[in-house]
Amino acid sequence: MKMTSNILAGRLYDPYLLQLVPNQLIIVSRQTGLVHEVSTFSPTSVSQTLLDDPDTIDLRHLTVVPGFVDAHVHFFLHSYAETSWVDQVTKESLAERTVRATVHARQTLMAGYTAVRDLGTEGAEDADIALRKCLSGPDPIIPGPRYFTANRAIVSTGSYGPKGSIHLNNEGVEGVVGAEAADGPAECIRAVRKQIGAGADWIKIYADYPIRSRMGDVAPRLAGRAIATFAHDELKVLVDTAHLHGTKIAAHAKTVPAISALLALGVDSLEHGSDLHLSPAALSALARPGCRTVYVPTLAAYDALARRGGASAVAAWESAQASFAAVLALGPGRVALACGGDTGVFPHGENTREMALMVRLAAPWAWVLRWGTLGGADCLRGHDPNPEAEGDNAVRFGCVRAGWAADIVGLDGDIAVDFDTTVRRVEFVMKAGRVYKQGGKEVLLR
Repeated sequence: MKMTSNILAGRLYDPYLLQLVPNQLIIVSRQTGLVHEVSTFSPTSVSQTLLDDPDTIDLRHLTVVPGFVDAHVHFFLHSYAETSWVDQVTKESLAERTVRATVHARQTLMAGYTAVRDLGTEGAEDADIALRKCLSGPDPIIPGPRYFTANRAIVSTGSYGPKGSIHLNNEGVEGVVGAEAADGPAECIRAVRKQIGAGADWIKIYADYPIRSRMGDVAPRLAGRAIATFAHDELKVLVDTAHLHGTKIAAHAKTVPAISALLALGVDSLEHGSDLHLSPAALSALARPGCRTVYVPTLAAYDALARRGGASAVAAWESAQASFAAVLALGPGRVALACGGDTGVFPHGENTREMALMVRLAAPWAWVLRWGTLGGADCLRGHDPNPEAEGDNAVRFGCVRAGWAADIVGLDGDIAVDFDTTVRRVEFVMKAGRVYKQGGKEVLLR
């Protein structure tokens, strides 16, 4: 039995070259899930024998790209326009939230996203670790993307929700907490170690947050203001402990003090960063040679919340746009970026909103596509794999190259002319050499 597939790509996007390369033949090993070879073919000499081969997939009419990567999702949440975050966390059972997560995984893959990073289960405990098992391996139980987990996330006591209205000094509601609380260096070290021991691919922390939210009745502006959640020594041990254990760490941070502290400590990814434009020093630090921090602006979440109304949401969206513009002004290659929409705030399956917004905000389409493929992959994967590395940390993805994962997507349209429409018209999806969508229709698992 033949164990390879031939893919004819009329235009193949190369994130290293930042361009569409014409007439590429991609040979994929279905046994290993890797690209075996990529070569150029002559459009006038494609043999009928090759076209008639049942193992040939003709995508010459499509724009072929590496599988998209969403660096910031929450599979255990669904759109806030349907149900508020608080109601999801406190009124939906763990079983319901897990079933929803499986649906979100399928919707995400069908949208062309072959890899995601889930930055916190938001009260769904350790369900992400079990979900990862169901999505992994050569014969996954359910269809979905490569799935990198951050488990429960880490916050300081009293800073995060859900918050009850009767027993004000209790953490959570009816025993449900949105993240794991830790205070002082010793507890912070313990929380990081515990989550890594539980199987987390990443550590996620909240470096600032509207801690004083319960003052909303008397001081709404103060209640909505994000302030630092951890002291400097706590932040340092959080970052250092994760790195000591060979694990990357992501940080929710919007304010300049938190952003500046995290950059100095070498955090691996900065989520949101909406006040970044207010600090030339922070921008300079993010763009300095050797900076290891990836900026994930989550523009789609800001946009989605602003569309629902409210002065504070609109102001936050304006600030996020200003910060993204400030980073672009440095030059598109100066700062390492990844596309992550905070998907879950808005519907799963609409992940391309993030890339489309970047293009609308004047980012060059070729760079955006790089951030949404190779940039995301470089962010998600762990530190340089050693000879014992296994699973998704042992395979390269984000570019269609020999020896890399056969994560390949076909788009109907000209991405250089109409980016927004084209990235949403996903006709073909392959992950790890297995076809999940063809001709615009889902291929059922057998």
